Amino acid sequence: LFGLFVNLVFLGQAFTIMLVYVWSRRNPYVRMNFFGLLIFQAPFLPWVLMGFSLLLGNSIIVDLLGIAVGHIYFFLEDVFPNQPGGGRLLRTPSVLKAIFDTPDDDPNYNPLPEERPGGFAWGEGQRLGG
Repeated sequence: LFGLFVNLVFLGQAFTIMLVYVWSRRNPYVRMNFFGLLIFQAPFLPWVLMGFSLLLGNSIIVDLLGIAVGHIYFFLEDVFPNQPGGGRLLRTPSVLKAIFDTPDDDPNYNPLPEERPGGFAWGEGQRLGG
């Protein structure tokens, strides 16, 4: 929805920056090294990438969009549910769960025994040099 407001059709780069933002917020103590020049903590990675994009002469609107959406997702998924009175607002639709979730394992399922893993006769040849 945010892409409509900034006239972006392809949101691949914004999605990538959003994933980088969420990862960096979930791993705040990881030390990063950018081209051997900058050493910083992981939460600064999206901002460093945005600065590098700016140095290359690219528009930073896409990066800002990814950071904004990543921040909203991180807040709704990781911060708000842990607050007093908070809860999970983002839920997977039941239609998608029904399509993609794996069925429960059958407790009565017993696989057939295999003589050799993979069905190959490993180690049944002749010994070398003997």
